[in-house]
Amino acid sequence: MAGNETAGLLARERTIAGPGFNRWLVPPAALAIHLCIGMAYGFSVFWIPMTKLVPGADAAVCASQGFLDQLTTTTCNWTVPSVNHIFETFIAMLGLAAALWGGWLEHAGPRKAGFIAASCWGGGLVLGGIGVSIHQLWLVYLGCGLLGGVGQGLGYITPVSTLIKWFPDRRGLATGFAIMGYGGGAMIGAPIAVKLMDVFKNGEIAGVSTTLIVMGVIYFVAMSLGAFGFRVTPNGWKPVGYQPAAAGASHKRPMISHGHVHLNRAWKTPQFWLIWGVLCMNVTAGIGVLSMASPMLQDVFGAGLLGVDPGTALTAAQKTAIAAAAAGLVGLISLFNSVGRLAWASASDYLGRKVTYIIFFVLGIILYCLLPTLGHLGAAALFVITVCVILSMYGGGFATVPAYLADMFGTQMVGAIHGRLLTAWSVAGVIGPVLIAGIREAQLGAGVAKNLVYDRTLYILAGLLLIGLICNLLVRPVDPKHHMTEEELKRERALQHEVQATDASVAAAARGPFGAVGVVAWLAVGIPFLIGVWIALQKAAALL
Repeated sequence: MAGNETAGLLARERTIAGPGFNRWLVPPAALAIHLCIGMAYGFSVFWIPMTKLVPGADAAVCASQGFLDQLTTTTCNWTVPSVNHIFETFIAMLGLAAALWGGWLEHAGPRKAGFIAASCWGGGLVLGGIGVSIHQLWLVYLGCGLLGGVGQGLGYITPVSTLIKWFPDRRGLATGFAIMGYGGGAMIGAPIAVKLMDVFKNGEIAGVSTTLIVMGVIYFVAMSLGAFGFRVTPNGWKPVGYQPAAAGASHKRPMISHGHVHLNRAWKTPQFWLIWGVLCMNVTAGIGVLSMASPMLQDVFGAGLLGVDPGTALTAAQKTAIAAAAAGLVGLISLFNSVGRLAWASASDYLGRKVTYIIFFVLGIILYCLLPTLGHLGAAALFVITVCVILSMYGGGFATVPAYLADMFGTQMVGAIHGRLLTAWSVAGVIGPVLIAGIREAQLGAGVAKNLVYDRTLYILAGLLLIGLICNLLVRPVDPKHHMTEEELKRERALQHEVQATDASVAAAARGPFGAVGVVAWLAVGIPFLIGVWIALQKAAALL
């Protein structure tokens, strides 16, 4: 009985907005979920502490252990590479989960999907924390990697379709708000994790286990509140005064579809795979810079960051200052990665999605090719600015692509289509770091100087952007033959338990009260985000 009541509470038909609902209450619900799962970008704070959990381990015996041995050992410390694969695991699972359950999500609705995402991500961290406490790496992979990855995938796509339908006039702005949260999650979560590991430490051993469990509980609560805050639009709802532009009526919007494409047809069209290539190339290149930003700054400029001649022997204090400057860059690019998502996605509402990606790729190619020259010239400030612009476009690519898909395939199943497209992120998230690390090691092995080792890598990344540019230029409007018929559309809407909006509900929803609930909701997500921004800016001050 209780189970049926819970299922009813989570059902999509229970989330259809009433006449007095204000659409600006939806973005904070989306942000609550994305700010939590965005901790994925900050998970690196756990890697080093997780390799120092067994004091007095026999180094000679442990050095001979392979990855499979480390999965079950209780007497040896794990290595950084063995725990680092957890990140690749949940990014891979993110794309797979989004692709597998995107269609189900459209029918189940954002409340049920968001609650399951909260259970998987929060529960996965708790299970991972238990794995750390009993020193079983396989359990950490199962919790944080596999189960957490499912939560990542469902949580990432949960708000997309809902937001796009509430903001047909500002699709980029709407998705930018939510996906900005994913970029900003690490700015909040990473400092919290570092602080908690210190609070819960046992002697010299960091409190990794308790930190993961506590953060899992916090994230479950926050994401659940976000999930229950979602409301979906009645069928036919639109903002008062909004009229969709006629096909070809605007030079900026000639590619916006006036029909809806079913998921089963969308992924078979050339447009889907071209946009898949666009996202994959943009993400692979961006991850390349993101993953090597800190060591690249130190290797390329080294003592030059302190105004000291390159050949000068550095003191311990000077080495610490250089490391702090590199950490400052990481904080700064995290900020640009997050804010760029909202800024670029909002700009795409005016520029058009295709033009926005043309800017990403053309400007990106120029900037990637410029970085080696700036390094040779010792222009550290320009180098940092360039990296920040690059990372803003990396984040902007993530935030703009849902609106691009809505333009191409309509809004009826855009969440599910976006889920399938995120397999491009899975591929890029696994291949990108491996490619970059492999090129770097090969050049070091060939005797290339550390300050020059990134040149070829950056030129290769620029080549990937060129491939992305070609894919984007080839995108054309979807052939109307792929659009759902009226009967198919009616059947799909019945599966989603949609109700028809009335003229009164349209007007009332547009004027619905924001009220105290809206203020509290925005403060609940806005204050932590601004605290994260402040922390990032404090870290960035070390660059000055």
